[in-house]
Amino acid sequence: MNSKISVEERGLQTGRPMRRALLVPCLAMPVLASLLAACPDPDPPLQPRPDAGGDVVAPATPAWRTVGSALPEALLSVSGTSSDDVYAVGADKGAGPRVYHFDGKAWSSLPTGQRGDLWWVHAIPKGPVFFAGASGMVLRYDAGKFERMPTPGLAKQTVFGVWGTKADDVYAVGGASGRDGFIWRYDGKSFKEERLPDDMPRLENGECPGLFKVWGEGEDVWVVGGAGTLLHKKGSGPFKVVPTNVKETLFTAHGAGGKLYVVGGASNGRALEVDAATEVVRDVSPPATALIQGVFASPKGVFAAGERALVYQLDTQTGRFTALPAQPDSRVQSFHAAWVSPDGDVWAVGGEVLSPSLAAGGVARFAPNTIPSITAAAPDAGADSGPPLVACPADVVAVGADKSIARRWNEQILASIRRDLPRPTVHARNLFHLSAAMWDAWAAYDGTADGVFVTERLTAADVAAARKEAISYAALRVLTRRYQKANGGDVSIACYRAVMKDLGYDPDDANDVGATPRALGNRIGKAVIAYGDADGSNEAANYADPAPYTSPNPPLVVDAPGITMTDPSIWQPLNLSVAATQNGIILPAGVQGYIGSNWGSVKPFAMTRASAADPWHDPGPAPDFGPAIKPLVIDVLQKSSWLDPNDATTIDTSPGAYGNNSLGKNDGAGRATNPVTGQPYAPQVVRRGDFGRALAEFWADGPKSETPPGHWNTLANAVADSPSLVRKLFGAGADLSPLDWDVHVYLALNGAVHDAAITAWDVKRRTVRARPIALIRYMAQKGQSTDVGGPAYHADGLPLVPGLVEVVTKESSAPGQRHAHLSLFVGQVAIKTWRGEPGDHVTELSGVGWVRGVDWMPYQRRNFVTPAFPGFISGHSTFSRAAAEALTQLTGSPYFPGGFAEFVCPKDKYLTFEIGPSTDVRLQWASYYDAADQAGQSRIWGGIHIEPDDFVGRTLGSQVGSDAVTLAKKYFDGSFR
Repeated sequence: MNSKISVEERGLQTGRPMRRALLVPCLAMPVLASLLAACPDPDPPLQPRPDAGGDVVAPATPAWRTVGSALPEALLSVSGTSSDDVYAVGADKGAGPRVYHFDGKAWSSLPTGQRGDLWWVHAIPKGPVFFAGASGMVLRYDAGKFERMPTPGLAKQTVFGVWGTKADDVYAVGGASGRDGFIWRYDGKSFKEERLPDDMPRLENGECPGLFKVWGEGEDVWVVGGAGTLLHKKGSGPFKVVPTNVKETLFTAHGAGGKLYVVGGASNGRALEVDAATEVVRDVSPPATALIQGVFASPKGVFAAGERALVYQLDTQTGRFTALPAQPDSRVQSFHAAWVSPDGDVWAVGGEVLSPSLAAGGVARFAPNTIPSITAAAPDAGADSGPPLVACPADVVAVGADKSIARRWNEQILASIRRDLPRPTVHARNLFHLSAAMWDAWAAYDGTADGVFVTERLTAADVAAARKEAISYAALRVLTRRYQKANGGDVSIACYRAVMKDLGYDPDDANDVGATPRALGNRIGKAVIAYGDADGSNEAANYADPAPYTSPNPPLVVDAPGITMTDPSIWQPLNLSVAATQNGIILPAGVQGYIGSNWGSVKPFAMTRASAADPWHDPGPAPDFGPAIKPLVIDVLQKSSWLDPNDATTIDTSPGAYGNNSLGKNDGAGRATNPVTGQPYAPQVVRRGDFGRALAEFWADGPKSETPPGHWNTLANAVADSPSLVRKLFGAGADLSPLDWDVHVYLALNGAVHDAAITAWDVKRRTVRARPIALIRYMAQKGQSTDVGGPAYHADGLPLVPGLVEVVTKESSAPGQRHAHLSLFVGQVAIKTWRGEPGDHVTELSGVGWVRGVDWMPYQRRNFVTPAFPGFISGHSTFSRAAAEALTQLTGSPYFPGGFAEFVCPKDKYLTFEIGPSTDVRLQWASYYDAADQAGQSRIWGGIHIEPDDFVGRTLGSQVGSDAVTLAKKYFDGSFR
């Protein structure tokens, strides 16, 4: 591949080789007028114009002036209709893409209401302005309003260029991480994909290059891109390849008068002149120059701009581009685009565009007059106001205030988990330690129960008040230690303190001496913290593994096609161009770190084993790569192909038709009647695609989630709030108060999920088995394994399944056929599957379609893809079955109160990966086991696991849950000590 990779090729990608840093400062800056005077037949000298900036006197001599520098965002494009109507657009640094507009008097910043970098702007005279950018985004700006136009694009695709002559005839071009180029044409109703020529140039790895800019004149439309790509469309004909004899990337094209000018390069800049009538290409590159990124042709001259903030002009005498002796401010790393206004002002915009930072924006302008400069907005609080005060939202302080004190603190840890990184192992441990601390505070005032970390016997005149105070101080100490350095820790600490003050307690009273309730609570908190410092979690080092695991497989670059694996049985970390956690927290992009690889060595609640050489629970043989893996992979692909609400296939998801499985199987067909009421369940018939998507997202614990351990706490709390719940421990004995019920349930439940994390992550580390994304891409890259004499055969390939897994042929990829959009990949394996996250997941639907197998993605956000640890066994399945087992035994019944529970996913408002569901979907369960089974099934629908991961996780989770309840019972009845 090219030794240089522009940021356009990179898109939002990181983890690829960086280009060199900013080069030496450029030339000195004598006036541009001297060069113009040296040219034959020069244009008439530019005349001074009235100064638009107020009191500044407009000079008569044109000169370069800085209009903006060191702006937060790199500026990537500039366009307009006149000198008094100019748009400069660029990167998104967290508050939406930057759009600056100059109206002849002042600059304003226009909010788009969207997210993602904007790479291009094209203003149509007397028409709308079109913007192109990340996540398949094309915006139309008209009458002061931005509209996001529906496109065929996905989130992984970037629209790098947009051009048109009128509002109802617009072209957009782009790609995904420097490949998979596309051309879309808007006809006034919708964007439709244009077919690329079969003889498209290819990158060194055989991939179709990305396309970067489009421009046209008359009946001619031109597109440029990677690998020296130049495409030409004349009139209603198709796009055809114009040979350039260039292998470097061509970034920008613009022309006038029947001539097209194209710029780009790699180690050196390249510039080409193309005759529109003959398609003859002539090299007009400046000698030994740096990368050139922008070009613009006008009656005033042809100008180009690029690295080192150099600006070039086509010398009509030599017929080549020459660096101007007069240059703008060289502090800009590279100019990405150039534009010439109708009256001859030359503009150049850029910044740090040769790296992923897309920062340090700059704007330069050559003109006879000055205009106001662009200034970055100051911080709202001002430079000297100090950090903003952190406050806890009132509704978070109040949550659980009408419940027991244990419930109130449980709600606080759940809120903290939602703010933090989704580390299910860590949060399971914190839930257990909080629960044990609250139990110990409760048990201290009980004559029978044993404490877990602290066993004391105290008396109080008002036991209820004493327990409330002791529990609060114990909870405060544990939670403060565990979440003060976590993501959102400042808010969490503010919430804990606000709750304490709301209760009338002093959060700063750390006295732990004496028999007062708060001293007891502080002692308990101190004891739990000390235990955690030595429990094997390595909390002091942010839970890092002292002996980290290294996979034999190199990281899988998700945005690149295909895969390299040394051992296809073994887990492979992902290299993400845009990274985020499962609850939506943005992370630095790059290679995943194995989360919780040391967790099998953490001290459990109830589990025992003979030695560290033994697993806590024996999972049996792990799934190995080979013939047995093929039906498991096809099962994942089949479910992925069903994630389409446009598919009319329906499914009855009521407990009367779905669930009631044996342990570790999916063999149930529901129940004829509600086992509690004796009445039949009402059918819930929905489209299969809606059910699968809702199921995958509900249990995925996506944005702002509590992770699976916390999720089961929310379910337990819902059970506790049920009017039909009888608070009899194990279904017998005396009714318990809400506090008594909560502390018993939390201890056993969270002891179970804590142990579930330890046993599941122990198995993961011992077996380190691959995830579906690696298995599917690896097998698809090998080919197909069904037809020995057919194309793309390989024994390790994917089995062919008509309508699901097929080989692309010339016939199947002909225009109008099912693989038409894959015509450049004849002989490769294609899969009918979910297409990937749409560009706008709030309003757009990706649906199901044919994709190359080497590009397959699970039903997840593209910046998450799959968890950062091995697949076998499923943590979701282990957590969920352990929790279900605990709730079944604690309540004395496997059934939710009344034999029924549900969660409603409202139409078009619930899903976060794309719009949906297309109708209300009700996830319903008769038993805790039904809910747990759906949690495991959701990971298959979501493309995260294969079936053995789920089934074995359920089986081990059942053992873990039962053991946790057995031990908890000893603490309950005082028989532990």
